[in-house]
Amino acid sequence: MHVDETDLIAQLKGEKSKDQAFKVLVNTYQQRLYWHIRKIVINHDDADDILQNVYLKVWNNVANFREDSSLFTWLFRIATNESLSHLQKQKRYSISSIHDTSNYMVENLETDVYFEGDTLEKKLQEALAQLPKKQRIVFNMKYFDEMKYEEISKILNTSVGALKASYHFAVKKIEEYLKEHQD
Repeated sequence: MHVDETDLIAQLKGEKSKDQAFKVLVNTYQQRLYWHIRKIVINHDDADDILQNVYLKVWNNVANFREDSSLFTWLFRIATNESLSHLQKQKRYSISSIHDTSNYMVENLETDVYFEGDTLEKKLQEALAQLPKKQRIVFNMKYFDEMKYEEISKILNTSVGALKASYHFAVKKIEEYLKEHQD
């Protein structure tokens, strides 16, 4: 379903049309936002909670949306920031090192009743869990979401060159991990 973002933004900012426009926004972007968040935090319940926080922020701040980026970019920026904030809070309260974070993410993946991947998919997710946060996010957005570097650059507020480097390093680390962990 194609939605005209300009019309949707105008409706979201309108007092009488906001409720209906918000339903359209949720229906249009819910699945992509959920999976974007889920790839960052791994856990289904955490992803659901974060998605609700994203919608709350959008609802409360849409009137202030300046429209210097697309609605899609704004939503993904909020979702990314909320996901990263969630990981920071988790790290502060329970996890002390990057190694512990990786183990936590792999354990989450192994115990997640919603994960349906095969062995190769599980190995790939384990490899992704080993990556630094930024490399993992860039890899997910480029590889799985098939976003262009320019779009990722706007969402993450970083240069295209830095993104290309992060993606390159992520691919190399994933390849190394998969070679080391062949069955």
